[in-house]
Amino acid sequence: MKKKILKQRALAVQRYLAGESSQSICPSLGKTQPWLYKWVSRHTPDDPAWCDDQSRRPLSSPYRTPAEIEKIVEMVRLNLYNKGVFCGNQAIQWEMNDMEIQPIPSLSTIGRILRRRELTHRRTGRYIPKGKKYPELPALLPNQTHQVDLVGPCYLTGPIRFYSLHAVDTAINRCGIEPMPSRAAQSVLDAVYAVWLRMGIPENLQVDNELAFFGSPAHPRGMGPLIRLCLRYGVNLWFIPPSEPWWNGVVEKFNDHYQQKFLAKVTMASMPQLRRESLAFEHRHNSTYRYNGPQNLDRVICYTWERKRGGPSGEFEEAASAVV
Repeated sequence: MKKKILKQRALAVQRYLAGESSQSICPSLGKTQPWLYKWVSRHTPDDPAWCDDQSRRPLSSPYRTPAEIEKIVEMVRLNLYNKGVFCGNQAIQWEMNDMEIQPIPSLSTIGRILRRRELTHRRTGRYIPKGKKYPELPALLPNQTHQVDLVGPCYLTGPIRFYSLHAVDTAINRCGIEPMPSRAAQSVLDAVYAVWLRMGIPENLQVDNELAFFGSPAHPRGMGPLIRLCLRYGVNLWFIPPSEPWWNGVVEKFNDHYQQKFLAKVTMASMPQLRRESLAFEHRHNSTYRYNGPQNLDRVICYTWERKRGGPSGEFEEAASAVV
């Protein structure tokens, strides 16, 4: 197609230079007179590529990032990479803020600079721990700390949209799965209540900054339903920093297992079927999947049930329904 267009341009100019009028050339080629005069003016006998398309890039870019800033971004990225620390867009912007450099480019601009300079490659080789641990909640005993996360929206065949609340005991890696039709506050409370019935009430509950967990962005100082429920039962609710999911690394890893070993393999068409299959996967995971942790898992689970369920389940259900 491109060769045909180039040949048409050369033929039109050749006919014009041979003395043929534009009134006869343009109708025969289906072109306009400005098109013909444009290529006549560009014709250069000594240049065989005169009929090629020229770049339409603007001659000046007033909003382009200065070359000095681009060089600083490159040097900061290489410096962070050599130190073995995070070297992404956010880390580079943070470092430039500490260096009091002006103007500070946006995250998207830093990303474009790194792509232009081919500095988006990942680290090579196996990760070597630096001996520094992230601050973490205690996880020496069962039900001492639970990490909770919300997955979704996901879709069943139909399609039917749903969400799934996941809880993992960081001491014994026992999981709890509860599907939800939506991420409304009441659905989250019902899911947390159902998981607590099976796993027990934890001392610490660690969640991310999902809107359904902390309440309403219009009233950031107000306490959401989940906060009030945790305060009622003496559960310490912890929120991890925004946009830092690695603080919830245990439940995030479980989310990968859930996606790969459950959603990608099991075909479901209704919410009742989803609940049955989720409970089956939860039981299979807790019975067969092993992480690094306590070896006597049966004794640990028995301890969790007796310690946290307390007396008859009716007492817990009555108190929880009163709060909700």
